[in-house]
Amino acid sequence: MTLAPDISEIVARARSDLRMGVPVVLSGEQGVALILAAETLDAQRLADLRALGGAPVLAITARRAETLKARPYDGDLARVMLPPDVTLAWLRAVADPADDLKTPMKGPLASARDGVADLHRLAIALVKSARLLPSVLVLALPDGARFAARNSLTLVDTLAATEHLNEMSPLHPVISAHLPLQVSEAGRLHIFRPEDGGEEHYAIEIGKPARDAPVLARLHSACFTGDLMGSLKCDCGPQLRGALAQMGAEGAGVLLYLNQEGRGIGLANKMRAYSLQDQGFDTVEANHRLGFEDDERDFRIGAQILTLMGFSAVRLLTNNPAKIAMMGQNGIEVVERVPLRLGENPHNHAYLATKVAKSGHLL
Repeated sequence: MTLAPDISEIVARARSDLRMGVPVVLSGEQGVALILAAETLDAQRLADLRALGGAPVLAITARRAETLKARPYDGDLARVMLPPDVTLAWLRAVADPADDLKTPMKGPLASARDGVADLHRLAIALVKSARLLPSVLVLALPDGARFAARNSLTLVDTLAATEHLNEMSPLHPVISAHLPLQVSEAGRLHIFRPEDGGEEHYAIEIGKPARDAPVLARLHSACFTGDLMGSLKCDCGPQLRGALAQMGAEGAGVLLYLNQEGRGIGLANKMRAYSLQDQGFDTVEANHRLGFEDDERDFRIGAQILTLMGFSAVRLLTNNPAKIAMMGQNGIEVVERVPLRLGENPHNHAYLATKVAKSGHLL
């Protein structure tokens, strides 16, 4: 039936459910499981989960497991077995590193070794896509379809969902309109919307850049604190304004404003990382303690937008080699890297040094 949701719409439902603390059922060849995001779990649903019996585990990433000294037998994740008297406070403490230094002893934590972890891997991918902490309660079920129907829960096919999450959702232009800017009265704002219900992304076009020549371009990830609030903890605001100013001075350019806040982990998790930085960890260490990689962004989005706008070659305003590599891998030739060294101050000196030392930025 054409009215039924496809896999992208089912995944969008699951993402929304997990953000609200509602369980989701995963079903596939590797079995069936009920999953709940640890961050949004409440006491009643934890009690309901325990009443079902079985042996639920808490799936965490290998990055978080390293901090907690839990063994990630599955490589990229660990299936932490729960104590018999597990409490909501214990689960939150394992999921969230906010109080790690105050209460470092959470274990010893025992990890499951037997069986496969495909359902757990998908569960973590789902909560990451929901911008939640990557920590999920997983309970095996004997009959997932019936259980989901009886409890009005979203049922997700694991194979289809895994393939969907590994792919980039196609983007479609929604509207564009003239937008005079301080740097150029010849500005135009383009809106692009993904099919999967995710965040929209924007392109600010300065002047009328030729489509048959390399365009001065910048892939800029959203930064609420830096772009809007003038934060001194990063260099994002000065880079945004500097890139636009250079495009205005040259009379042409395209700035892509990608809604991938906090290197793709979302604003709430970014603030968690800032809190950890206040405890003495650098930006990479903070991400790892939260359970994330150094950078969770998908720069393929930028390449797709440039292609949709008719560009095939760019002079890229960036200090990040990963952006250059991803453009080349997705059909956009980078004919020149244009350095963008702006915004260093006493508050972000260590942050920028970490980007050079650990993320390979060219500063």
